[in-house]
Order: sequence, then C-alpha cells, then structure tokens
Amino acid sequence: MSLQPNRLAFALTLALTAVPVAALHAQDQSAGAEADKSEAAKLGTITVTARKREETLQEVPIAVTAFSDQKLEDFNVEDLSDLGAQVPNMTIYAARGSSSTVTAYIRGVGQSDPLWGVDPGVGIYLDDVYIARPQGALLDVFDVDRIEVLRGPQGSLYGKNTIGGAIKYVSRVLSPDFGGSVSLAAGSYNQLDGKVSVNVPLSDSGWVARFAGASLSRDGFGENRFTGQDVSDKEIMAGRFTLGYIGSDQFSMRFTADGIDDASAVRGARMLATNRFAPTALPLDDRYDVRNGMPNINDTTMEGYSLTLDFKLNDDWSMKSVSAYRKSDTETNIDFDTLPNIIADVKAFYSDNQQSQEFQFNYDGGGQLSGVAGLYWFQGEAGGTVLNNFFNAVFGNTNGQVDTDSIAFYGEGTWRFNDQWALTFGGRWTSEEKKVDIFNQSFSNATYTVPIATVSDLNDSVEFTNFSPKVSIDYQASEDTLLYGLASRGFKSGGFNIRANISAVPASGRPFDDEQVTTWELGAKMAFADQSWFLNAAYFYSDYEDIQLSIFTTIPNSNPPAFFGDFTNAGAGTVQGIELELFGQLSDNWVVQGNLAWLDAEYDEFISAGVDVSGVQKFTNAPEFSGAISLQYIRPLESGGEIRSRVGYSYQSKVYPTTDLSEAIAQEGYGLLSAGVIWQVDDQWKLALEGNNLTDKEYRTTGYNIGALGILTGFYGAPRTVSLTASYQF
Repeated sequence: MSLQPNRLAFALTLALTAVPVAALHAQDQSAGAEADKSEAAKLGTITVTARKREETLQEVPIAVTAFSDQKLEDFNVEDLSDLGAQVPNMTIYAARGSSSTVTAYIRGVGQSDPLWGVDPGVGIYLDDVYIARPQGALLDVFDVDRIEVLRGPQGSLYGKNTIGGAIKYVSRVLSPDFGGSVSLAAGSYNQLDGKVSVNVPLSDSGWVARFAGASLSRDGFGENRFTGQDVSDKEIMAGRFTLGYIGSDQFSMRFTADGIDDASAVRGARMLATNRFAPTALPLDDRYDVRNGMPNINDTTMEGYSLTLDFKLNDDWSMKSVSAYRKSDTETNIDFDTLPNIIADVKAFYSDNQQSQEFQFNYDGGGQLSGVAGLYWFQGEAGGTVLNNFFNAVFGNTNGQVDTDSIAFYGEGTWRFNDQWALTFGGRWTSEEKKVDIFNQSFSNATYTVPIATVSDLNDSVEFTNFSPKVSIDYQASEDTLLYGLASRGFKSGGFNIRANISAVPASGRPFDDEQVTTWELGAKMAFADQSWFLNAAYFYSDYEDIQLSIFTTIPNSNPPAFFGDFTNAGAGTVQGIELELFGQLSDNWVVQGNLAWLDAEYDEFISAGVDVSGVQKFTNAPEFSGAISLQYIRPLESGGEIRSRVGYSYQSKVYPTTDLSEAIAQEGYGLLSAGVIWQVDDQWKLALEGNNLTDKEYRTTGYNIGALGILTGFYGAPRTVSLTASYQF
C-alpha cells in the first residue's frame, strides 16, 4: 500500500510534539536517567582507527568525524550521501544520472567526472580496501560498526593516496556469540527495504561466519512521460559474507566477499530551459519527470573479495596483510536532452577491475614511541565504450582502457617526549604508471559498425613519482584539551583523457599532470563540564596545484555541434576554512549535536583558451557556509527500553556543482528539515518513524550546461520522504 507523504509527515510532526511534551510532564528521575547522562560522552569516546591504531575520537590530532552504529541510526543514514550535512566541509551525492555512483568533495577537493582512468579526490575504503572507481561506491549502510570521515590529505596513513580526505566504512566485527538482526522498512513512494544479518560461531573452533544482506527498493520520484516508466527509483540488492578466525590473541583472519546489484532506472533530470533544437518541447513542471527516448537502463554490478590477516608479533609489534580484488560493470543511458528527440543521446558501458596488496606494521610500546609503516601495491584496469549520437547525424564512440600500476611506501611515527607534547613525522613515496589504449572513431550511422574516420588512435604511458611529507605536533594542555598543528601534502596522479579527439583537438592526446595539495592546519579538541560537552575546532589553509578538471564543451568548428569532454589542469588555487563540531548534554535527557563550516576557495590561476579567468571562475561543490544542528530527546522507560526523538536542520550556502558558472544550475542557499522517533521497546524490538526533507524543498545537486547543444538540465535531491521501520535483534 502506498503511504501518503503529507499524512505521514503530519503524523510524524504530531509524534515529535507529543513525545517530548509527555516526557517533560513525566518524572525524570527514572532508574535509567543517570546512564543517559553520558550520552554526549559516548560521542566523544567512539573508538576510531584513523591512525591505524585504536584511539578515541578526542585523542586523534587530526580532523576526523566518526559515526557509531547508534548515531547512523539516529540520523537515519541510509547511504553515504546522507553523511554530507553531518560532516563539516563535505559534499557527497549521487552523480548525475546514477543512483549508486558517488561524487564526493572534502574541503573543495574531489572529482565529479566518473570517467574511467581518472582517480577520485576523496578515497572511499570498505574495511581497509580502497574502492578505485565511483561506480557503485555510494555504499548503502547495513551491518556497519562505524563510519569515519578524515578531512585533508591522508597519504602517510592510507593505502592509495587520498588527496582530499578519506571515508572509512567499517563493517561489524565477528563475534564468538550467535546473534543477528532483521529489519523491514516501508515508506513513501512504496519504499520497501529489508535488511538481515546473522553471526554464526562454528562450534568452539574459533571460526565464525557472518552474513549480511539488504534489499532496497522504492518507486520513482518521477515518470518518463514518453514511455510511462518510473525514473529516479531504487532497486538495489547488496550482500556481504565473512568467514574468519578469532580464536587466538596472536592471530586472526577474515575473508570477505561483498556485492551490489543496482538495477535502478535512469535518474530524472529537469529541463531548465527550452532546447532551441526542439522549440515546441517546453520544460515540465515536475522536477523529476522526463521525456527520454533512450532505454530506461542504468545498471551497475560490483563485487569484491578480501583477505585480512592480523599477526601480533610480540607485545610491541603487530602486522596486518590486506589482499583484495574488486570488479564492477555498468551499463547506462544518458539522454542529455531529456527528450524523445535525438539531440545528444549517449549509451555507455564501463568495466573495472582492481587488485591490491597492503602490508602494514604497527608499533606501540606503551611508552614514548608509536607508529605505523606500510607497503602498498595496486593494479587496476579501467575501460569501456561510450556510443555518442548527436542529432542522429554525427555518430562516434569513446573507446579504450587505462591501466594503472602503483607502488607506495608510507608511514608515520609519533614521539611523545613528555606527558604533554608529542611530535609526529610521516611521509609517503609513490611511483605510479598509467598506460592508455584509446581508439575513438566516427561512424556513418547509429549501428556503429561502419567507421568513416579514426579521431584518436593512441597507445602511450606516463609515470609519476612523488614524495608527500607530513609533520605535526600536539599538546595536551589539560586532561580535557588537546591542541595540535600539522602540515601535510597530498598527491593524485595525472593521466589521459579517454575522450580525446586528437584529429580535432591535438592537445587532448597529451597526458594531464598530477595534482598536489599542501595543507597547514591548527586544531583543538576540548571537553567541558565533566565531559558532558565537546567542542572540536580546526582552521586549515591549502595550496592546491595543477587542479584536474573535466569540462564539457563541443569540438571546435563542428557542424552540427558535436560533444567534446575535455580533461585538463586548470592551474592553482588556495582553499582555507574553519570547521566546528559540537556535541553536548543539555540535561539528563536532552542532547544537542551540530557542526558549522566556513570555506573560502579561490583560483589563483585558471587558463581557459589561453586566457587566465581565475578572477571569475568558481570552485565546484564548495559552499562558503554549511552546517547542521540536531536536538535529541532520550527518555528511558521502566520496561528497560527507551524513546529517542530527534529534529534536525542542515544548511548550505550557494554552490556551483559544475565547472561552468551557469546560474541556472547553481544552487542558491537552502536548508533541509528532518525528524525521527525511535522506540526501543526492549532488548530485541525497535520501531523507528523517520522523515527527511519534511518541507519538500526543491534543490539541485548537479546538472549539465552544454550551450552548443541547447542543453540545460538539473538533477534534484530527494523530495519529502517518510518511513516506518521495525527491527528485531536476536
């Protein structure tokens, strides 16, 4: 049965009003109230492994935000995109026409083009394994222990250098006890989500098997008015199987196989202006409806396998080995014009496989010295074919493969030379080679079987070597105050533009350069009022060099106009900002959590057609101001359960999501309202009523502006949605 959004939103508002009011008139001196007084302290003592060793969130002298499984549930985090508002200076969303391809930016550093052979600016790690391609990387949250978001370059700690930051998805650990959970959610647009996990010890041998799976579906937010099919729907199956040995303090092993099948339809884009090549097709009034003439297919499959071995060599030394293989395949249809007319119709096939090996050595003698050192090897093959049809008159393809071979040595060591001061030195040396095989042609018709010209035939390679240092110093001013300063450098290798058209644009066959970010940061982590309030603050200043940018344009002097995707180094920029995170206990039952960020990102040089346009060019996905606040009421029940009710608001200022400065695609500042009530009935049963975007705000995440083809479209975030979830833990 379809749930009506307006009625459910009204019911949710009543519930949020009734729960706190009723609780305020009840006796607050219940037996569980004292336990809830530590709710804020729980946030500050989340155990993280940001520096490859276990520390609490407040002990780590870097800018990191962590979410326990409880907090992920409180904020109704369904996939990684839901974290954007909760992390200072992070923007993350589904890329253009996809449901599971990720676009992620941290502190103005990222990559919005899912083109194969181009490295992301923000690294996403699934249980220590780097996910090289954005397709399928917008991970859905199920059976998770925590998620950590590290801001700024992380080269001295992580396998593949992450120039903008790292997002660590940590699944639940294996347990010697039998148990599991199952949940079922129903909501707006016929949402029906099922999740299950089970942990099974294999007798008393120390071997444990764990399975987790999710089926996630809902109807589309919009309709293809040409075919009557849903668009912007969700149909995802995901699973993870783990077999491990935990029967010894000296050795543990974990083998994991995971997979995702995203069969969601094409994501709808709103036509923002009439296309001059179809003047009678006026823009639609609904922001999700389309009139696409291409097939409603946007499929992605991804699978991965990893083997993690942990050895405790002695009291001071431990070693970890992580061996991994991943692959993904995508078939998608991109109807740029959103019309049945053939103006710019693109069909794309992406394929990717990667293998990696990491050896990691950790030292912690419990005294003055601690550190980590590692060797990382990565090999990836990314390829595909894109079939372009412009005006049913110009037919061409983008075809080729980029192979990456990378090896790196990394590490950092900390010398705590007294009870208050500690000094850390780190660095990373990387050697990376990229080989390209490009064979792009133009054809006589839409069968793509009769070539009439070869526009690019390129076999080439390029090598990059880099050393990225890090130095930091931290000062424990008191038991509750940690101050730190650091300088670090991040590196992302260059490569080749797989869309090259060498015959028309000779420069497109040359490799683009690597980019580097050098960041200086000052930070403080503070606790107040007997650790019932926490305030974390950071100021950073970054020099950003040889910025890699994807630019959608047309081939010069083409008639009719033909699409051309250029990939180039824009020049240099400076990025600075301030980040504040606050969480605290207002009373025995009330908890507040929030963040506030300021970001100043400016180009120092941006060469376009031989002209420096840095004075007018803007950084993409870099809002000047952003923040969020959440107020939560937690009421213990005499039955042993509790009620947790929450209302939250997030805001970001104006943002340009693409490299062009189209004001029609730029999103003005906006805010989103969310709320939820979670009733923990007892140790096993739980009910949750959640609502997102309760004011049904219209806001764009990205879009296309290709003037020569008359294309101006925008992709929008989700409308108001409400869901009811029942969970059982055993």
